Amino acid sequence: MGDTWQRFAKEVAAKNEEGARHTILSDLGSKHRLARRLIQVKAVTPLKPEEVTDAVVRYRIGAAQ
Repeated sequence: MGDTWQRFAKEVAAKNEEGARHTILSDLGSKHRLARRLIQVKAVTPLKPEEVTDAVVRYRIGAAQ
């Protein structure tokens, strides 16, 4: 992979867009040892509870089945 950008999508539970960005930057930075300046978040899209596929996120937002 080297110096190329990799696209991804990640679901997180957050109260607002700023909180979601912070969570993404924090998670990716700690798991992949990246500085925040090396991570680009292009868009934050809110999902309806029925659209969430991550079980942990579903539990956190109270939509667990």
